[in-house]
Amino acid sequence: MKPAALNDGWTYHDRVPRAAAGTLVSDWLADRYRHSDVAVWQQRIAAGELDWNGALLCSDRALQGGEALCWRRPPWLEEAIPDQWETIHDDGDLLVINKPSGLPVMPGGGFLRHTLTALLEPTGARPVHRLGRFTSGLQLCARTPQTRALWSKQFRPDGGCRKVYQAWSQRVPGLELGQCLTVNSDVVERPHPLLGWIWGPEPFDDAPIRKRLSAHSELELLERTAEGDRLQVTITTGRPHQIRIHLAQLGSPLLGDPLYLMNREISATATPGDGGYRLHAWRLSGLPHLREINLQVDPPSEGDQALRNSIKREK
Repeated sequence: MKPAALNDGWTYHDRVPRAAAGTLVSDWLADRYRHSDVAVWQQRIAAGELDWNGALLCSDRALQGGEALCWRRPPWLEEAIPDQWETIHDDGDLLVINKPSGLPVMPGGGFLRHTLTALLEPTGARPVHRLGRFTSGLQLCARTPQTRALWSKQFRPDGGCRKVYQAWSQRVPGLELGQCLTVNSDVVERPHPLLGWIWGPEPFDDAPIRKRLSAHSELELLERTAEGDRLQVTITTGRPHQIRIHLAQLGSPLLGDPLYLMNREISATATPGDGGYRLHAWRLSGLPHLREINLQVDPPSEGDQALRNSIKREK
């Protein structure tokens, strides 16, 4: 494990839209970044953490529109993360690993240096795609821009790659062993009190929706237990949190998912980076350049039995 540690801080840059003219800096930032309220932004201004058009912002003031704002965020403590993984394939350029649950792939959600991207820096490799922090399994990385571009194209909806996962969910109504179910529901962007907007299932009510993305998932029931269903989920579209959202859309959220709940509700206190769910990137297919490589890795520890036991302990 890589222990919790302070990073070096980070500078965030924003260009204020003309429509924001007349709004106080603290009000605009609190609306843009819902994780901090107006009082917190006023404290940051008083502490000398913000610049206005390259000069120190000494006090809160009304925006004119079009100015450049910079927030020099002080160092913060990043959580401990797993920093060891199994290498599935490495030809000197393409690197395929078995990513452990709990390791963020790219910066975001409070992580800057405690990421797979940062851990890979000495090797020259960088991730081709992104798995959720608590999703384990196959993660492709590459050392050259050309290879990253090639495989990134394969992961697009029209690229031909089929990503196969194992997931533990609440019981899926109407799905029996060996049967398949296709889900084509859109992934939509909905309001969230902490983050402003968040991807989720389409709500039952007339709550506002800012964007929508088409998404395609194929479910197959592998096992049914008293604790929940073990599913094979195949996706081609790879939308944000697609599997978690599609199962919530069906009324069968992932077991332990703190964010996507029953009745297509989204928790007001959780974020996408919070763990508790069980999701594993199991296989990759449809990649003609990698036919000679077995791109399959079983779930963590002792595989499916370990997942069943962990779910029972959490119940």
